[in-house]
Amino acid sequence: MIFFDTTKTAAVKHRSGLARLSERLRRAWGAEARAGSWTEARDRLGKDDWFVTSELFSEAERPGFGEFVRSRRCRTAAIFADAIPMKHPHITWPHSVARHPHYMKMLAEFERVWAISAASREELLGYWKWMGLERTPAVDVLPLGADFDGAERSTQIEGRTTEKKGLLCVGIIEPRKNQTFLLDVCEELWGGGLEFELHIVGRVNPHFGKPIVKRIRAMARRYPGLNYHEAASDELLARLYASVRATVFPTIAEGCGLPLLESLWRGVPCVCSDLPVLRENADGGGCVAVAVNDREAWATALRAVIESDALRGELVRAAVTRELPTWQAAAEVLRRGLGE
Repeated sequence: MIFFDTTKTAAVKHRSGLARLSERLRRAWGAEARAGSWTEARDRLGKDDWFVTSELFSEAERPGFGEFVRSRRCRTAAIFADAIPMKHPHITWPHSVARHPHYMKMLAEFERVWAISAASREELLGYWKWMGLERTPAVDVLPLGADFDGAERSTQIEGRTTEKKGLLCVGIIEPRKNQTFLLDVCEELWGGGLEFELHIVGRVNPHFGKPIVKRIRAMARRYPGLNYHEAASDELLARLYASVRATVFPTIAEGCGLPLLESLWRGVPCVCSDLPVLRENADGGGCVAVAVNDREAWATALRAVIESDALRGELVRAAVTRELPTWQAAAEVLRRGLGE
């Protein structure tokens, strides 16, 4: 049996990256995997069964979880996202900052571990090495899927020049996603006379996001092209993807960068931060990578993708013709790994 841990994600209402990862993998596995809490797994699984988790955890949150993993009463595997709470503690929930070192250390006690990017794999291995751990499991890379919400992949190349000059930014409203920097760049472009729309979609991080939303709403009163959608339905999001020239992803830290992949699946180019983790997928085509927080470079890149039909056409062609990973393929990677 493959038992997929949904101790937290089963009760989560928002669609964070980890929540979507859990949902999509379980859907791809179908009836082959059972989902439930770790305590249910502890009571039901035997030595030939697999317990698989993509969740964050600590002994304080799950008393007895460490003993369960170490006991080897069943086989255990984990999916690791990132070390962001340790790399950027000043913009991460204090609870997450406190939990993450213990979480990353406990991952070394699992039988198998997959990281969601090569960059996050190196972070985890580097942390284990720094801790001086003598015995650690193999860590492989699990390419996450670009397909989402059952949408068919866009393969349309011709006729993709939109009448409206629009950009779309999707992601939780918080400092890590860098919407404030994007607003700075767009304000400069609007002030210079460039006409375009910017749609920002994302729930608000209640700990860090309120000042950013306050600024978005204040700017929207001065710039009618700025639109904020806190709770966008799948239908609205699909319409936005279909109406814009590109997505923008000015993030300063990611474990993988699902918004970039999902944009390419829709056949929409992405202007993204020039981070190693994003370059893992951006370098395949359809993206423009720009130095993090370089206002002049971002202004130049956004102006080009808004104004140049030729550039956008090249990016669209690259986006719709390149290979993209799928969640079914991700499930197969895990299936093969668990079968070894």
